[in-house]
Amino acid sequence: MRKYTFLLIALTAMAFSCVWQKEPAQENVATPYALEAPAKFPKISIPEDNPMTVEGVAMGRRIYYDRSLNTQKVGVACSDCHQQKAGFSSPGEKGQLAIMPHVNLAYETSFLWNGAEQGILEDVMLFEIKDFFAADLSYVNADAEYKRLAKVAFGKDDIDYQTMAYALAQFSRTQLSGNSKFDQYNRGEIQLSEQEKRGLELFFSEDGDCFHCHSTVLFSDSDFHNIGLDSTFNLGNAGRYVISQDSVDIGKFKTPSLRNIAVSAPYMHDNRFETLEQVVDFYAEGVHFTKYTDPLMKHEGGINLNQQQRVDLIAFLNTLTDESYLSNEELSNPFNTNEKN
Repeated sequence: MRKYTFLLIALTAMAFSCVWQKEPAQENVATPYALEAPAKFPKISIPEDNPMTVEGVAMGRRIYYDRSLNTQKVGVACSDCHQQKAGFSSPGEKGQLAIMPHVNLAYETSFLWNGAEQGILEDVMLFEIKDFFAADLSYVNADAEYKRLAKVAFGKDDIDYQTMAYALAQFSRTQLSGNSKFDQYNRGEIQLSEQEKRGLELFFSEDGDCFHCHSTVLFSDSDFHNIGLDSTFNLGNAGRYVISQDSVDIGKFKTPSLRNIAVSAPYMHDNRFETLEQVVDFYAEGVHFTKYTDPLMKHEGGINLNQQQRVDLIAFLNTLTDESYLSNEELSNPFNTNEKN
């Protein structure tokens, strides 16, 4: 009996020993975020000092939609100009600088129409948070949820501009559009209509000549071109020249992505065209040829498309609308009330 009693005591002691020696559950440990590029897209580069985490993305998403952050324009958030239903762009007045869509920014290294901001997303988001928005640090540091997310994602007790920029960069990398009708066709999942196929062939042919600038699955070469919008130039339409002060850049503006182009009207850097029909008509017969016009615009007087070709081309452009991107709840407003959204 004493033998069994001793054994019971020994086992009990071992059990308590296991309990006391067990390491406490770790707190404030970030959850890795598995960011995957859409099928047939290039690999996404993630900076070593800003790995993707669920908490970092969540913090960036809050920043993107939070109307209480901006000390320059109270009641305005990133999302007011970059509306999800418009492909993260927004309509503007003719003559005003257009809002460039936020789409597939993970692949960009130059930003704004004239490329005034260069670098990776962390760089441009620091400009956005610190210089453009002049975000209210006292506000975010008084917000319990911001503090929690910053602590878990970045190990920061005090939130600074860099922390906010890194969070916003993480969220921006998740703004990936790669599931349009064209993408589904490109993956062999569906078929395009005969008209859409004609438009696709025209787009990627020398006759349509769209593919030189709107290249790869991103539908942008991320470069700057003078496409012959104007014949004379001033500070308002000088484009890249304002930054470089090099005359070869007069009238050059960044090539926007054509993804979700059907929902992001009006068009061009100054919102001059209200419809895709007007855009195609310009390329077909309205190009101004000056010494500054890009050599890629080699079709003197335009690309001379007939009416059927113009309709076919627009039909193809409509296949670039990614409905899942426009309705993705993970990219939508995280606030449940109208207080901050």
